Amino acid sequence: MNPSQNSTPLRVRFAPSPTGFLHVGSARTFIFNWLYARHNGGTMILRLDDTDIERNTDASVASIFDGLKWLGLNWDEEYKQSERLALHQKTAWDIFEKGLAYRDFTPAHAGDSDKSGAQGAWLFNPGMRELSREQSDRRAAAGESFALRFRVPRDGGGDVRFVDAVYGEQSKAAADIEDFALLRSDGMPTYHLASCADDVDLKISHIIRGQDHLSNTFKHVLIFEAAGAHPPRFAHLPLLVAPDGTKLSKRRHGPVVSVTTYRDAGFLPQAFINFLCLLGWSPKNDRELMSLNELTGLFSLEGINRANAVVNFKEPAPTPDDTFDPKAVWLNAEHIRGLAIEDLSALLLPVVEAAGFRIDPARMLKITPLIRERIRLLRDVLTTADFFFVDQLPPYDSAELIPQKGDAAMALKVLRKAQDVLAQSEFTHDALDQTLRAAAQDLGIKAGQMFQPIRVAVCGRKSAPPLFETLAVLGKDTSLKRIAQAAEKIK
Repeated sequence: MNPSQNSTPLRVRFAPSPTGFLHVGSARTFIFNWLYARHNGGTMILRLDDTDIERNTDASVASIFDGLKWLGLNWDEEYKQSERLALHQKTAWDIFEKGLAYRDFTPAHAGDSDKSGAQGAWLFNPGMRELSREQSDRRAAAGESFALRFRVPRDGGGDVRFVDAVYGEQSKAAADIEDFALLRSDGMPTYHLASCADDVDLKISHIIRGQDHLSNTFKHVLIFEAAGAHPPRFAHLPLLVAPDGTKLSKRRHGPVVSVTTYRDAGFLPQAFINFLCLLGWSPKNDRELMSLNELTGLFSLEGINRANAVVNFKEPAPTPDDTFDPKAVWLNAEHIRGLAIEDLSALLLPVVEAAGFRIDPARMLKITPLIRERIRLLRDVLTTADFFFVDQLPPYDSAELIPQKGDAAMALKVLRKAQDVLAQSEFTHDALDQTLRAAAQDLGIKAGQMFQPIRVAVCGRKSAPPLFETLAVLGKDTSLKRIAQAAEKIK
């Protein structure tokens, strides 16, 4: 699907229904539309398909906008279907006036019906389809309730065809398509009618959406043609499925299918976008780690795969990180490492503050380079750097203070020596390095045996950022206080 072959201005749309949270599959659809528009200099449209009044909620609308705002991808035009009802109804009645639709006065297609379609599916009510215009007008004028149905070509109707950019040529016998409703009995448009009427009016050139809409497209082609419009070009995206092959759904798979779950867990939007792009699409060189600019430059519909894309999370998740696909976590860690220290620090600060810790931005800026290589999600700052934020360390096993090939007596000797020499030392990297290595020599032990008890004393664990930088950020008072407390623990 090369847009340069089409003189029509490229216009794409993302059209979510506000009946639930922003699903990761919907987010991917938005991203693919956005990338295609930006790659080709086209227009990106956001259209809320909010005509399902019974299921629409303000919370769902808020969730959609919250998720899209977090992604940080802008759009050029915005519309609400609910504000375009007059257009939808006019489109339906224009089709009716052409003889391509009829009134169906039979509620829920009860009574005489034709079930000659595939698997005996309902197709139409002959009595309604063959009703004369005069009879139809008279019954409508008398106030009888009706739905407006599309008159699908039957005898000699041939096939309805379209070419999909992902799934290739598609064809279905018109005789196997039911006379679908355009307007319900209350006059409200159906999804099919409203969507197509808006696509025509907004001059949508390319429809990029989930594969679950592929079967609807035959009906949409009929509506476009009946409305006197050339159908847009279509590209349907492979489904996102769980490891067991089932389609991702909140009811079955929980919060892992919601965009805000990733945001709240500490994913970077650029990493999340990178991850979603790899679910069903790949560049020609099979790269995985890409910036938004690189994705925009590389994106094409030709790179979309037909096979469903698997999101590899564990059910149930043994650890919080297992909630997410390992590739998503890996990509996030890589994107974190690519951030400038100042930018990462600014992202970590609100995470720390939201956990109830008060920390000065300048201090956060000093901590950030010590943990950047150690965190995969932004929330990891709370477990990787927690000892920087608390006045009192949580309890830890005093056995952790004992150095390798040492004993409690060696640990105590190290801690007391550290108290003496650190009290006289400057708290800079080089000064601390020199002081503690000299102290190890004085004690006749290896540097590693000197460092471990001090590291555990000031951090509460063996696994921690580099010791000298950690001591410098903690400062002399805090470091000496914690070393004294550790000496008391091991006596």
